[in-house]
Amino acid sequence: MKKRLKELAEMVGGEVLGDGEIEIVGAGSIEAAKAGEITFIANPKYLSKLKETQASAVIVSKEIREAQKPLLSVENPLLAFTKILTLFVTLPYQSRGIDPGAWISPSAHLGKDLSVYPYVYIGDRCRIGDRVTLFPGVYIGEDSVIGEDSVLYPNVTLYPRSIIGKRVILHSGVVIGADGFGYVKDEMKNLKIPQMGRVIIEDDVELGANTTVDRATFGETIIRRGVKIDNLVQIAHNVEIGEDSLIVAQVGIAGSTKIGKNVILAGQVGVVDHVEIGDNVRVGAQSGVPYNLTSNRAYTGSPALPHQEFLRAITTFPKLPEMRRSLLDLEKRLKKLEELIHSKEKEKEDD
Repeated sequence: MKKRLKELAEMVGGEVLGDGEIEIVGAGSIEAAKAGEITFIANPKYLSKLKETQASAVIVSKEIREAQKPLLSVENPLLAFTKILTLFVTLPYQSRGIDPGAWISPSAHLGKDLSVYPYVYIGDRCRIGDRVTLFPGVYIGEDSVIGEDSVLYPNVTLYPRSIIGKRVILHSGVVIGADGFGYVKDEMKNLKIPQMGRVIIEDDVELGANTTVDRATFGETIIRRGVKIDNLVQIAHNVEIGEDSLIVAQVGIAGSTKIGKNVILAGQVGVVDHVEIGDNVRVGAQSGVPYNLTSNRAYTGSPALPHQEFLRAITTFPKLPEMRRSLLDLEKRLKKLEELIHSKEKEKEDD
């Protein structure tokens, strides 16, 4: 594929500074890009690399106006580069058909132009949309639904009655709809609570490798439209994650938690059960969330505190040993002072 720089500018809503007729055939990093490729600089402190890069054009922010090569000036260089990179790396979909090594129930309903690889299992009454790709080892339990243009990578498992929307990407090892972790004590034994619900994953969701989403005890566990989830994330029964939220690796979300829209949970955040996190909340890495979090705020720490409060607290931690020594010294001096006062009072009484 070839695109002139001015065509790329039209696509991303940018301005060409220099020769807009040059042809671009690919994209790469500022260090690795070759002649014929486009790259980007998001931070002005890396401007020195403009002289070093072999790229034929560079995407830059609005404040950069001059360079020795053509520039594509935009509001958000990373966003523009992502759109252009996607253009060059995305190949048109081509159906590979259904491999004879796949097992498909006679009662399953299959869409058009599928790519179904060997050792795929599709259970009774499943419905598979058009242009779906199922890589080797995918298991789809009975009564499950997969929307059009979705991709399930090797060894993805959908338990029965799972609902997957359109353009969903499930990476290798994802498990959707396993039983929630529900038990009740019967004297000294743990009695399993039957998990009767299901999982719904809406359109344009992406789940990273080995992420698990448990079925609801009753009702539904729901991942809303546009949510992106990293590798190794655990989402428990009856959780609801709002639209366009980002969940980073090794996050654990306990049962019946409700997460709002456009929330970011950084790596290794832990969320207890039955809490609510408001819209546009940001939670810092390794934070623990034991209570509800108010919308439009950033939180950090364990337990999670508003970020500025956390910063004030954390600056105190290194001073604690010195503060302890000072406190012990004050206690000793106070004790001596009390003994002196007590001694003076006793002398007066004796007089």
